[in-house]
Amino acid sequence: MSSIDPKSSRGYRNRNPGNIEHHERNRWLGLADQPTDGRFCRFTEHRYGIRALALLLMAYYDRHGCDTVAKIIERWAPTHENPTRSYAVAVAQRLGVRRDDRINVHDPHIMHGLVSGIIRFELGGLPYSEHELWEGLELAGFRRPKPAGIAEAAATDTGKGTIAATVAGAAAVASQAEPVIDALGRLPWQAAVALVIAAAIAVLIWRARRS
Repeated sequence: MSSIDPKSSRGYRNRNPGNIEHHERNRWLGLADQPTDGRFCRFTEHRYGIRALALLLMAYYDRHGCDTVAKIIERWAPTHENPTRSYAVAVAQRLGVRRDDRINVHDPHIMHGLVSGIIRFELGGLPYSEHELWEGLELAGFRRPKPAGIAEAAATDTGKGTIAATVAGAAAVASQAEPVIDALGRLPWQAAVALVIAAAIAVLIWRARRS
């Protein structure tokens, strides 16, 4: 795996992060007007390249019996021009399985791990956000799993944005309520802020009910 900036790689420039070779019979959704750079596909948007990568992996699984990371990577990156074994080891480690463990690529978690692992190896890193990855996977027919709990939800892009907005809003309320907080005496500041925010919410609810 290269140490170059993944955004300077051929696959990223082609919006084809799996480095899928161009064949006339494969008229992928989102192919560019000039669909090849001479060997590899060129897409108009990254999500179309991610979609094509996921669809090919499903074809390997459904049509060719590639039900382990080793079988998938041996077909994806044959040994005559790739370090196939180390490639498979890297992808399997990302998935948390062994090279020869059976997997189901129709599981969205498995497909996400395969796609992100292959992209990392092909481009020398992962230049995409979770949102961008799931845009491509959803185009391939996958539904993004709902977070299992608060901690996992907080780790998502949406969760991080919500937390940031909540913190910013709390800070604004707290700054406007400094005189009130001062009047609360020696309560820990976290408790004081919580009380002020709770009071503000109660007022908003009361007003909504009266309107």
